[in-house]
Amino acid sequence: MRTTGMALTAPGGTWEPYDFERRALRPDDVAVRVTWCGVCHSDLHAAEAMTAGSPPLVPGHEFVGEVTAVGGEVTEFRVGDPVAVGNIVDSCGTCTACRAGQEQFCVEYPTTTYGGRDRVDGSATLGAYSRDYVVREAFVYPLPSGLDPAGVAPLMCAGATVYEPLRRWNAGPGQLVGVVGLGGLGHLAVKFAVALGARVAVFTTSPGKEAAARELGADEVIVSGDPDAMAAQSGRFDLIIDTASAKHDPSPYLRALRMDGTLCMLGIPDRYEPEAMALLYGFKRLTGSGSSGRPRTREMLEFAARHGITADVERIPARRVGHALDRLSRNDVRWRFVLDLADLDADAPADSGVRSAG
Repeated sequence: MRTTGMALTAPGGTWEPYDFERRALRPDDVAVRVTWCGVCHSDLHAAEAMTAGSPPLVPGHEFVGEVTAVGGEVTEFRVGDPVAVGNIVDSCGTCTACRAGQEQFCVEYPTTTYGGRDRVDGSATLGAYSRDYVVREAFVYPLPSGLDPAGVAPLMCAGATVYEPLRRWNAGPGQLVGVVGLGGLGHLAVKFAVALGARVAVFTTSPGKEAAARELGADEVIVSGDPDAMAAQSGRFDLIIDTASAKHDPSPYLRALRMDGTLCMLGIPDRYEPEAMALLYGFKRLTGSGSSGRPRTREMLEFAARHGITADVERIPARRVGHALDRLSRNDVRWRFVLDLADLDADAPADSGVRSAG
């Protein structure tokens, strides 16, 4: 299958349309015409990490679209079905993690939507900043009806990533949940925690984000750079979801936990360096989480459909992805960019605008 994507072909270069071949359908494959693809911070990091001589980079790992073809063994989907796909497109299927429905922890490492290796032919996976994608049926999900497809696309990475720890540590009525950072992940953590019935407080370095946090449903906003405000949080929280991607000290958030409380780190700096007593006093847990397995991802989509949860997005034509990534590097987005892949059709009209949707 021949398709067109947006690719970076050299470090520091410009994003350009790139024609390439998708694999022929295997018996358990689904071909998807991509309509909307989220723009994640990890896409930006991949572009920044590109080195001379690297193959073309086509990112994109949270997307929705329509089934255009199915393999002979596919049973759940038919041509024309609306579907969603996340950042994992295969795993070994046999290790303890995979058998438990936690494919994100596959001991052989999951095959990622881009930057991974196909488990059959060994080829490099290219992402969904492209018009078409081919993926195993097992890693395709029905797109919930009644939700804006563009707003669903970021649920497939950002949404699944925050929903997993909220459910694992039983966020719900009677609990106080903290969310560190109000961005692509943080705003969805607030929405999901509120819908689960928890009281929610947002920790932010930006006092100007208070109104936005409250619009999302937060009960409190705490300026993390205010020492007095942080000292007043000691022993209050059952669970804190830390979405901040930059390296920072988790100790203030550990001190804010109640006995047996959990601080879950979703950012991936080179290391976490908590103060020993902040962690040891009160049976507190410092843990991490990344993405989500198939059962929880499916549950997340069903929960989102029941509660009307989607990401707040800015829609941008695919050919303007360089502009989107530049703004993302400056945190100039509320709260997630999604690419409109129709922009890559040969007969698509010229369009350089950005459209917003909640």
